[in-house]
Amino acid sequence: MVEQLTAIFCDIDDFCIEYEKYCKTHLLTDETRKSPKTSMHLSEIMTIVVYFHLSHYREFKWYYLKYICVTMRNCFTKVLSYSRFVEVMQSAAAPLTLYLMKHRFGKCSGISFLDSTPIEVCNTRRIHSHRVFDGLAERGKSSTGWFFGFKLHIAVNDKGEIIAFCLTAGNVDDRDWNVISKLTREMFGKVFADRGYLSAPLFEKLYSKGIQLITKLRKNMANKLMDVTDKLLLRKRAVIECIIDFLKNICQIEHSRHRSVANCVVNIISAIVAYSFLPSKPSLYISNDFTNSLPLLFA
Repeated sequence: MVEQLTAIFCDIDDFCIEYEKYCKTHLLTDETRKSPKTSMHLSEIMTIVVYFHLSHYREFKWYYLKYICVTMRNCFTKVLSYSRFVEVMQSAAAPLTLYLMKHRFGKCSGISFLDSTPIEVCNTRRIHSHRVFDGLAERGKSSTGWFFGFKLHIAVNDKGEIIAFCLTAGNVDDRDWNVISKLTREMFGKVFADRGYLSAPLFEKLYSKGIQLITKLRKNMANKLMDVTDKLLLRKRAVIECIIDFLKNICQIEHSRHRSVANCVVNIISAIVAYSFLPSKPSLYISNDFTNSLPLLFA
């Protein structure tokens, strides 16, 4: 565990050096607003937040007080109090997002998968008393029922790497073009999705961008011929559901204990960053020669 923590810190620290140089040379500073001063470096704050999602702790407070402040005290000499750390961790939202986009996103290989998952912020019975995400979170409905919160839309490649994501309110449709255009900005080739993305206008818009959307048909729709390779890959669309399961059950991307919007954003982004550090991810193991690698899909 120490080796993994060290590897994460080194990679984040290299990014923070470039990030701080860029901020000093390109960004204008507002002298009237004082940024919170802390004895911990930005790379240490980002490392602690990211490693939480790989530590198998389910509560951040217990993880910080018992693991970081006690077990890992030799690695982090200038440890802050828990309340102070929760206050300064909000400053890591912007650099975490840049770090994710620049260093931890995968590359599109021509075979991509789309899906969305609900991020609940509270139980549906407590909607009227919930105040933290008032005006931001909305009611939505997924395949498992009604929820209150947000929707995480993600796109992954055949290697199991996340190549794009978008966080919206819970009532946003999966076929919303504003969401799809952001997810497919760097895409090409074929995109596989479930029936929730079935839409003729959406297919035409993506096709004009050089992207072919492939989904299953509804039961009341006429059957259509499909290429055998597309049919085989469509059967493997469940790989993105495995990735969502990793994000929720291993990386702890979803919980109902948020007390601020900024810390919620930090939690979601750091969970996606933590997923990128997993040594083994759900994937299809497709080689460059796709024709010769078709038998591997059933291995």
